[in-house]
Amino acid sequence: MVGFDAKKYGPMIEELLLPTKLAPLDSGRPNVSVRALLQGLSDNPDFLGKPIRDKLMADACISGLWLYHDFMEESHAISQEISSSAGSYWHGILHRREPDFPNSGYWFRRVGNFATFEELKQATAVILGDDPPEWSRFMLGEKRWDPFAFIDLCERALGGNVNAIPICQRIALKEWELLFDYCYRAAVGYE
Repeated sequence: MVGFDAKKYGPMIEELLLPTKLAPLDSGRPNVSVRALLQGLSDNPDFLGKPIRDKLMADACISGLWLYHDFMEESHAISQEISSSAGSYWHGILHRREPDFPNSGYWFRRVGNFATFEELKQATAVILGDDPPEWSRFMLGEKRWDPFAFIDLCERALGGNVNAIPICQRIALKEWELLFDYCYRAAVGYE
């Protein structure tokens, strides 16, 4: 993935994703201005801008969109019904943001080695730059993306133990974009 382009997901999704925002590391505050649009997604078979070929992956997209706008309960209700690694991934992100770190770890154990992890690891190296903070270097030394190390880093950042909130937010946004794109492509038959 070269870059995330909200326009490629159709006009309804574009409207929900622009302008790009960094999510808080905690549950945040729901963006009530988009609630009606989010509620209408499940009733619109064309919400992805293309015919849906995999309903569960379309539901995974919807779960991710609710999460993007900080609607934890709505996202949770959907993700817990998706019995796939993608559903577990959304579920793990949600619990990381609640913050319920042990529960997040449980769901990430169910994810396993996900298809987007390698790209997320590469993107994280770019985000951290040429002179990464000392507390972040452990992420660069790993052979593959470690979601549990990221959970721990988010917990430390929220606890005030490291000044990592802005970097964690940028990594979390890239994680969201990669997972959403993966689910979208699977939902419309590009996988």
